Amino acid sequence: MAKMTAGQALAKVLVSWDIDHLYGITADSINNTVDGLYQERDKIKYIQVRHEEVGSLAATADAKLTGKVGVSFGSAGPGATHLFNGLYDAKMDHAPVVAIVGQSATPIMNTYFFQEMDQDPLFVDLTDFHKQVTNPEQIPYVMDEAIRYAYQTKGPAVVIIPDNLSGEEIDFEPYKTAKVLKPATTMNVDQKAVDQVYDLLKQAKHPVLWAGLGLKDARDEVVAFSERFSVPVLTTAPATGVMPTDHPNFMGSRGRLGTKPGFEVTQAADLIILAGTNYPFSRFLPKGIKFVQINNNVEDLGKQHDIDLTVLADAKPFLAKLNEKEPIAPTPFLKAAQKDKQNWDSWLNKVADDDHDGLAPEAVIRAIKENSDDNAVFGLDVGNNLMWSIRQLPFNHDQKLSMSAWFGTMGYALPASIAGKLSYPDRQVFSISGDGGFSMVMQDLLTQVQYQLPIINVVLENGAFGYIQHEKITASQEPYGIHFIGANWAGFADDMGAIGIQVTDRQSLKGAFEKIKELQVNGNTKPILIDAKVKNQDPVDTSFMPIDPDQFDQAAIDSYTKQSNLFDQPALSTLLKEESNS
Repeated sequence: MAKMTAGQALAKVLVSWDIDHLYGITADSINNTVDGLYQERDKIKYIQVRHEEVGSLAATADAKLTGKVGVSFGSAGPGATHLFNGLYDAKMDHAPVVAIVGQSATPIMNTYFFQEMDQDPLFVDLTDFHKQVTNPEQIPYVMDEAIRYAYQTKGPAVVIIPDNLSGEEIDFEPYKTAKVLKPATTMNVDQKAVDQVYDLLKQAKHPVLWAGLGLKDARDEVVAFSERFSVPVLTTAPATGVMPTDHPNFMGSRGRLGTKPGFEVTQAADLIILAGTNYPFSRFLPKGIKFVQINNNVEDLGKQHDIDLTVLADAKPFLAKLNEKEPIAPTPFLKAAQKDKQNWDSWLNKVADDDHDGLAPEAVIRAIKENSDDNAVFGLDVGNNLMWSIRQLPFNHDQKLSMSAWFGTMGYALPASIAGKLSYPDRQVFSISGDGGFSMVMQDLLTQVQYQLPIINVVLENGAFGYIQHEKITASQEPYGIHFIGANWAGFADDMGAIGIQVTDRQSLKGAFEKIKELQVNGNTKPILIDAKVKNQDPVDTSFMPIDPDQFDQAAIDSYTKQSNLFDQPALSTLLKEESNS
């Protein structure tokens, strides 16, 4: 047992859980806690961000990318409230994070002191774990419990520490209790359920597998299932990469972030297997589809859609067991779906090639795809940039992505890229943002500069909130509050100590990546910002696509095709007829 400040004991607890960095801004109500981090600076790195929101978002991205708990901190009052965005993102996307929140010293609490506020009630809706310590000996104990809670619930935990308490000396001996991160038991696979799902697969003419994050470590099982039983596969957007994106059986996603083949195969399906997902938009699918749901959380079964066959199981071992069944020969439906995907990919390339009226955003994402490594990490923002990224980026090897899936907070990409580079220092890391999202957090480009993080930041400037612009147009509303002025983002990057490169056409885009390759070869340690001046082009909305001649009249089809510029895109039903007749 050794004497040390409670703040240093807190730092030792973090280190014992294999936490090697955390984010925050110091202040008078948390200085003693930060001094404890200083005492353990050789084991845990304090990343000084320029805004606590960036720190909390980066901590959440750490958790999403690595599965390890992410940690951020803030002072009492404004520091605490700035943490909320990242913490709520963690709550909605089920990421284990811990927030350390400063508080006024106990002798001046409840005296209306500077920045003093009753913080505990603020976190009631966020998490059940929001504890304010009352003596210094509690600090390491409560921190240890907070980390365990975050792992158990896959969500946020909050520890509030009056500053004077973390500065007091205590006797501390490291805890011997094992750092258990996973449940001790797993569910057995029910053979009867396996047989039932297989029987439904044999009966179906148009089966589809819809995979979620519950299958993020089951790529081999998903690919084997798709190939063995001739089933097209979709993923939810945050689960992109569960199926290799270049696999002919992978259709992409459905919805605003989706694809034409993703929409069409689910519209035509007679059996949908929801595996490892509680996909909310399944409630909007056509009637008459049989549903199977495989999920290890009983609460999620049937939550979004009435289910014909529910399977309480971990989806990965269940698919592995199912894959032992006899294969099903390729069907006309699968072959038509594969052609639909090929046509869609070709169409995206044609859109990218068309720069007669300005640089297409698709061209920028394609250039990133062509110049990214097989283990690249992508931090993705919210908006049209996310639509283009999900549709085109490669997730077919060991690439990783982090996005704000359910909370949908703009400004996520840059913090996520900081987390990506700190967690995977030897990998190529990108942030991809619109100018709206980037301008919310642009000050923390300085954090990348300060810590010599050679991240490639891509800003798609179209001078508008493009994602909302589409909603305004669809609702026949005026585009009020949509447009804003741009900036010389490349010049901004240069002034911040980064490397700025402006691109306006495909030629300058090519030159930008040639320069980046040269910088990488020469051991560049500065962040790079590609300032891409793109045309304000509305991405095709794939959430509903009236293009099937069996369901819509030609006038409606022509109107949608012209509006969406969907040239050379026959409907899946047309392709299916061709396959059935061949």
